[in-house]
Amino acid sequence: MPRIENEIKLDFKDVLIRPKRSTIKSRSLVDLNRTFTFKHSKLSWTGIPIMAANMDTVGTFEIAQAFAENKMITCIHKHYTVEEWTEWAKTHESVLPYVAVSSGISDEDHNKTAEILANVNVPFICLDVANGYSEHFVAHVRKTREAHPTKTLIAGNVVTGEMVEELILSGADIVKIGIGPGSVCTTRKQTGVGYPQLSAILECADAAHGLGGHVISDGGCVVPGDFSKAFGGGADFVMAGGMFASHAESGGELIEIDGKWFKQFYGMSSSVAMKKHSGGVAEYRSSEGKAVILPYKGEIKDTVNDILGGIRSTCTYVGASQLRELSKRTTFIRVTQQINEIFGSKDESKNPAFSSSSGASDPKKPRLG
Repeated sequence: MPRIENEIKLDFKDVLIRPKRSTIKSRSLVDLNRTFTFKHSKLSWTGIPIMAANMDTVGTFEIAQAFAENKMITCIHKHYTVEEWTEWAKTHESVLPYVAVSSGISDEDHNKTAEILANVNVPFICLDVANGYSEHFVAHVRKTREAHPTKTLIAGNVVTGEMVEELILSGADIVKIGIGPGSVCTTRKQTGVGYPQLSAILECADAAHGLGGHVISDGGCVVPGDFSKAFGGGADFVMAGGMFASHAESGGELIEIDGKWFKQFYGMSSSVAMKKHSGGVAEYRSSEGKAVILPYKGEIKDTVNDILGGIRSTCTYVGASQLRELSKRTTFIRVTQQINEIFGSKDESKNPAFSSSSGASDPKKPRLG
């Protein structure tokens, strides 16, 4: 007989963070840097624990360069060649401490990763599959740990504590949490499988921290406050795709429609991605991602500053002078409504009507990179 778990599971939209007395005078006094020492690699890392997802429209060399300015991590997508990696690394050694080389679990992926690491000193490996519950994936985590004992190993995705524990015991330093919350992921629609992201973080972080491991909340962030909720729930890192897409540094084709500029963004299990990288969708499976066209957002630094500013503000509301204190200072309250949307949810402050600049609606092609 099928089982039903009656305990309510929560997403970011289901909660708000309760404010608490604070002695912090200014957001500028909040320290967002964290220092982690990883269980298996024994490496230490210090920076702001936000990650760009390993999607070919997000995990680009250009985003890595921009993220490194804030000591943030980019999981570089796996479709760059060894030669492209080698050439880029020659002139960007200062960026390398903040990037991961991404890989699947085929022999070809394993060998390519080994070749990249033989030429480029990258500290992180990101083993990424849609379904982290397969025994084959667990075996590949062990194989990768044995092959690269000094690298910090990221593995995922899963959403339950027992699988987090198995991956950590198999050699993962950091486990990626999330099945289906991404903006261009259709796994829940196609398969009916998933787990509300906030509850997944709460349960998986507890499991990982008990073993000395770490977790990444991967997907589901729609606004800066969602990053704060993920950190408040115990996530060590927060990874996003859609919020970092459609910038000058992002991948994806730039498209002009009626004098306005847009960029492609698509899931890595979408038919668009599979046609691009694998020749199409195999007959035995369906697409579990979608493709969208997003308004062009300009340089990514503005989006990053908006997110970091939001997190700092969260910390001041709960009295956390450092990001590492946020989870200890967080109390979630369940809600039925997040915000007042009488005028819609879109911020119109960048509308040309709000700008005195004559160039605000200039239709010329935007500068990229």
